[in-house]
Amino acid sequence: MADIIDLKATDLAAMLCSRVCHDLINPIGAIGNGLEVLGDPAQTEMADGARDLIASAARQSRAKLEFARLAYGASSTSGTDIDTRECERVARILFEIEKADLEWSVPLILLPKHKAKLFMNMLLIAAMSVPRGGQVTAAISGDAGHEKFEFHSKSDPEKRQKTLIPSGAAGLLAGTPDEGFVDARGIQPFYTGLLARMTDMDIAIGIENDVFYFTATPQAAAEVTEEPVQSV
Repeated sequence: MADIIDLKATDLAAMLCSRVCHDLINPIGAIGNGLEVLGDPAQTEMADGARDLIASAARQSRAKLEFARLAYGASSTSGTDIDTRECERVARILFEIEKADLEWSVPLILLPKHKAKLFMNMLLIAAMSVPRGGQVTAAISGDAGHEKFEFHSKSDPEKRQKTLIPSGAAGLLAGTPDEGFVDARGIQPFYTGLLARMTDMDIAIGIENDVFYFTATPQAAAEVTEEPVQSV
């Protein structure tokens, strides 16, 4: 069994920063292009299109920044818990720019900061499983301190696109990427797995009957579930 990669804090921070920059460079560049068109008297006939481009790129930038602030950053300096209403607010903004629809089945509770970050990062991976559109369901169940996170997604059949597991996600989540190393392209699922280990959550990911599933279960609960099977 391969050893879990142990990243230095500086490397983790650098790769997450690179990921945020990668997500923002295109929409911010589009805003700049739109402003150039608006500032050029010779392109007045393209002004309406430029305004639409700027508005769309601004929405994308805001959604990606809101997500990064909650999922990667400290998010809150006033405490260590995050209200799931804040998670929902950010999730709704994110799915305004995603092709999939979001079904939110999460109670109004306070989550420890790292668990909230885990949940949001899992949500992004679930959205990546239906890149051309579909339905993503996000749910939390269980008592306080023993929450179970569940995500399911299915592609829109009209798009003729299969539901998929994001490339390399399983290995990155486990901390043992297929390539033997992690870079900025794979840092988000790697970070998700790191958060799961930090919060003592066991992750399961796969596809069953064309439905993507992605769960995080408290380790103690997983052990209790397994005991009867082992004793048979």
